[in-house]
Amino acid sequence: QVQLVESGGGSVQAGGSLRLSCAASGYTVSTVSSYCMGWFRQAPGKEREVLARLGLSGNTWYSDSVKGRFAISRDNAKNTLYLQMNNLKPEDTAMYYCAANAYCPSLGSKYTSWAYWGQGTQVTVSS
Repeated sequence: QVQLVESGGGSVQAGGSLRLSCAASGYTVSTVSSYCMGWFRQAPGKEREVLARLGLSGNTWYSDSVKGRFAISRDNAKNTLYLQMNNLKPEDTAMYYCAANAYCPSLGSKYTSWAYWGQGTQVTVSS
């Protein structure tokens, strides 16, 4: 069983930065390097969307909405996944989730393709 716990959310003004963390635990010593890891968000009334993915080989992928502003990374020793968010915009306001899966689902697949989820952390960006 993989457990994920997000932290680091909060309220920030437009143009500001936040760093989200996702502490992982599970069957392996370093869950974050043994699973495909991802960051998602869900705004009220909208479907959960993938923002960034970090594959087993270290390859990354970003959605167009966050490319150039957000960066996904991991610390294997701390078994923690990060999402550095810069130049935040009001439209970034949402609940943010980290997720893990044994393999990276194909791009375009629904968020339900991911097996493990954290409880989420709220990010609010004011103009």
